[in-house]
Amino acid sequence: MNPRPPTTPPFPDGANAEPVLEIAGLAYAYPDGHRALSGVDLRIGRGERVALLGPNGAGKTTLVLHLNGIIEAVAGSVRVGGLAVEKANLAEIRRRVGVVFQDPDDQLFMGTVRADVAFGPRNLGVRGAELETRVMQALDQVGMADFADRPPHHLSFGQRRRVAVATVLAMEPEILVLDEPSSNLDPASRRELADVLRALDVTVLMVTHDLPYALELCPRAVVLGEGRVVVDGPTVDVLTDEASMRAHRLELPVGFDPRVVRPNG
Repeated sequence: MNPRPPTTPPFPDGANAEPVLEIAGLAYAYPDGHRALSGVDLRIGRGERVALLGPNGAGKTTLVLHLNGIIEAVAGSVRVGGLAVEKANLAEIRRRVGVVFQDPDDQLFMGTVRADVAFGPRNLGVRGAELETRVMQALDQVGMADFADRPPHHLSFGQRRRVAVATVLAMEPEILVLDEPSSNLDPASRRELADVLRALDVTVLMVTHDLPYALELCPRAVVLGEGRVVVDGPTVDVLTDEASMRAHRLELPVGFDPRVVRPNG
């Protein structure tokens, strides 16, 4: 077996800000014995935008499911804003960590856009003027305020994805987790979503196979391989390390050169 290429330090300079996410020694095996995580150490600073990369089976989804307690850690720890992810704290953790699914139709189920965005905060007990303010602020952040009274199924796929982001923003999360946010988007919708994400004042963890999108939006990239962090550093450096990319089964689109693309971080 070829030795793994050297990796960058586990907590690069970009994570030296106040930590909003701290993962230490996180390990998890499924009931069938498959070990999905094998001691993940990761710290993300408040306000960072970080791409989570890796081939299928690397443990990305399992890691994300630990962040809001859908899966309970069996070894190691996860803390969000200093609060441990454990049963006693799940309600607050799930407010702090908002997950935007890959398919917006898994997230939108009410009769109007307004009702979908209001659903989460309403369940937290928010009512009246405060609820309306939260809804409209979230929709304004994603450029969808004019569509508040439209049925979600009348919107384009790209518009539905932005509304799905708004449903999470209305919960006022500390971390926004995006699962393959650029998938199935046409070029205009892809650009519109990128503009939205760049403008948000929230920590972003973006799980993606779209390496150009990761470079455009995330100054930092973390690569998972065989259930652990194998590379952690500036995205442009990660994507231009050919030996590491090959070792971890990451491939750039034909003709795409990260060294000549100006990231919009």
